[in-house]
Amino acid sequence: MAGSAPTPRLRTTVAAEDYLEKIEQLISRKGYARVVDIAAELKISQASVTAMVQKLDGEGFVKYEKYRGMVLTSTGLEVARRIAHRHQLLTDFLGVIGVGDEKIIYDDVEGMEHHISPETFRAIEALTRYLEKNPGVMTKVSAAAKSAK
Repeated sequence: MAGSAPTPRLRTTVAAEDYLEKIEQLISRKGYARVVDIAAELKISQASVTAMVQKLDGEGFVKYEKYRGMVLTSTGLEVARRIAHRHQLLTDFLGVIGVGDEKIIYDDVEGMEHHISPETFRAIEALTRYLEKNPGVMTKVSAAAKSAK
């Protein structure tokens, strides 16, 4: 056999990704994630969280026990880490290009992180790493932008 086909990337919704990211953050911070914690962090009802967590359990992203909490499966952890990486990289990128207001960065990243293609993400990642290693480039870009006003 010449080689096996690549494993298809699991499809997740924006909401599922937000939940998985939040569950991973809670587990990292507190050692556990419960419906009540997720509801408080996402500012939504516990009933809504329970419904989504049950769906995530059914899809194999979490293992959920009523009244006990949940853990991420290896698949759920992979998705959560991918989203966290995307979030951090976009945050870094906006900071490197001069967006200074943390609230604007946070809001923009929340809007972009789930809707960016893998190709665009890889390009932003390469550009961000380049700009971090070559800060003089952004100094020139900033100066050009100011003179263009």
